[in-house]
Amino acid sequence: MLSTFSASPAVVPRPLRRVVIPLLRQDTAQVDFGVRRFRLRPGPARDILQAAGQAFLCGFHAALRARTLSDLAGEVELLPAERRGFAYEGAGMACGVLDLLTASRGRRFAALLTGPAARYPHLAQVGAGWAYARLGLRPRGGIPGAGPPECWLAWDGYGFHQGFFHPDRVIGRQHVERGLAPDERAIRDQGLGRALWFHECADPDGIALRIAEFPAARRGDLWSGAGLAATYAGGATSEELRRLAELAGEHRPDLAQGAAFACEAHRVSGHVPEHTAEAAPLLTGTGAEQAADWTVRSLAALGPEATGTGHYQRWRAGIRAEYVHSRRGDR
Repeated sequence: MLSTFSASPAVVPRPLRRVVIPLLRQDTAQVDFGVRRFRLRPGPARDILQAAGQAFLCGFHAALRARTLSDLAGEVELLPAERRGFAYEGAGMACGVLDLLTASRGRRFAALLTGPAARYPHLAQVGAGWAYARLGLRPRGGIPGAGPPECWLAWDGYGFHQGFFHPDRVIGRQHVERGLAPDERAIRDQGLGRALWFHECADPDGIALRIAEFPAARRGDLWSGAGLAATYAGGATSEELRRLAELAGEHRPDLAQGAAFACEAHRVSGHVPEHTAEAAPLLTGTGAEQAADWTVRSLAALGPEATGTGHYQRWRAGIRAEYVHSRRGDR
């Protein structure tokens, strides 16, 4: 049975509820590409990607309103299966913000993660990273209640938030926040690469040009994020995905690593969308199931003590090695 939010100390105290929650509500216009000054181009990509943003806000607001986890799950389950992950990402942000504001040690987020978002752990933790970014904090350690690999993904969500809401500074001027350790910056840049997929409206040439503006040492992480978003969110045609893979050049293993992450996230949810099944062989050279297996084997190889951001980097390297090995087998 799903536990209730009202049973958790993480819930906003009733006297504050009428003040805090209205302040947290987000304007749905924020996900409109025209308002954000993102690339606008003909075709279905804009509608597909904006729908993902709308699902995120649906989950965010549902988590703010919900008195119980059953209420939250009921709202999210009304969405198409391929958009529920985005909704739980939004719910992760809402629970993370409420936990941080009420100093509840992550209890609300933990209830979400073990309850309705149990099949969306990657997305929920990415949403927690949004919470830190929105409050001007750093997600070191992530919201309590999540272990690896999910706990590392808060930095990914942090990076996506920065690129999505501060594109002139973070994308245009390639700004990086002060004080980030190299591993933290790398995961953050993977999230920024995901944001680029939205910023460039799934246009392969636009993404490649943007990434080329960044220092060479950051490009692999950005290509990883682009591959993740292209495979998880969709929005590109088969021909555009082939073009994306071609433009990645020496960063094909990074692109494949991100795509493999997306395959595993969808597989864990119990629903692999058609666009993911289509993207997998074009970006990884193998099927979605096999690419997802790369992530599982590489994580298992780290052992039970893998808890730091350095282990996350080794995980990603293991997936890239799986891709390279698979390509050698094709020759």
